[in-house]
Amino acid sequence: MDERQNVDSHVTAVSGHSIDRGWVRWAMDQILADINRSADTHLIKVELPKLPGIPLYLKDESTHPSGSLKHRLARSLYLYSLCNGNIGPDTAIVESSSGSTAVSEAYFAKLLGLRFVAVVPVGTAQEKLKQIRFFDGEIEEAAFADVYGRAEALAAQLNGHYMDQFTYAERATDWRGNNNIAESLFSQLAHESHPVPDWVVMSAGTGGTSATLGRYIRYRPELLERTRICVVDPENSVFFESFETGNSDLRIQSRSRIEGIGRPRVEASFLPTVIDRMLKVPDSASIATIHWLEAVLGRKCGGSTGTNVYGALQLMAEMRENACEGSVATLICDAGDRYLTSYYDKNWIDAEGLDLQTYLTRLENMTGIRRQ
Repeated sequence: MDERQNVDSHVTAVSGHSIDRGWVRWAMDQILADINRSADTHLIKVELPKLPGIPLYLKDESTHPSGSLKHRLARSLYLYSLCNGNIGPDTAIVESSSGSTAVSEAYFAKLLGLRFVAVVPVGTAQEKLKQIRFFDGEIEEAAFADVYGRAEALAAQLNGHYMDQFTYAERATDWRGNNNIAESLFSQLAHESHPVPDWVVMSAGTGGTSATLGRYIRYRPELLERTRICVVDPENSVFFESFETGNSDLRIQSRSRIEGIGRPRVEASFLPTVIDRMLKVPDSASIATIHWLEAVLGRKCGGSTGTNVYGALQLMAEMRENACEGSVATLICDAGDRYLTSYYDKNWIDAEGLDLQTYLTRLENMTGIRRQ
């Protein structure tokens, strides 16, 4: 017998909507149990020879059960949708995603016994598609500019629920606590030599994580005095230009090479008012950084981690030039094994016309850490 059928069902009709309270209670229990089974992610301290007195902290979100930072977002989106009455025992879940969010949402759909369909841009990394399917997710490919509309239409066709991470990421997460990314990070920093970092660096896909971090810093007065948020943006993304100009209506047709971050439009979850600074990071720099970082960590990381770390190192170099001591924190978003046929493939790098060597030399000279 399906475990869900063991729960006493209490179905009521309110304003024409059926609410299976027994199933919702069961679903909430499954997600809360999953939280309890999951240890917090590690915080890695990196000390660099040429940046003394300025440790870099890497919060490793790749260790979540679904393999990325998006595990937190997917969990929040499901809790938000359950509490809003949008999901029932027969609801099909649909999401537009370049991969990692879809992997994580597929994980939770399988946990709850729900059908899940990911609408992904054509050309999404095959390793990510395999992981979506591993969690019994279905995949529909669409042109990059069409993923939003196709996901919304498909949800309506299936009488399902469109999660719409790009609208709901910033509001689905409890930014005041509940073990969100900010509370977890700052709790782990509490006993370090510089427990209040000068900078927290984050790349933007939906904008939800930077919104959570920025709000939490303002919520904690002891952090507000010192800690600043820097959002790093890759090529082929409008966030940086929107932040600089104040124009939230910007649109482009091109697609970011750095999967999971960078967008062709300013997403509803992107909150520039909680961001202190933005940096534009060349794609060659992002990918060179993950090759350099492998010498530091002994393992591969994804492209958005390279964007994060490259931005963090720029800020650390500025601190050194100004004779400042302190700390900088950023995130490892996912593992590099999802990108073996792209960011770690020389043929792909050459075909994309990317110059890694210039940035590798710059990173080695800046940090004192050389690739093996």
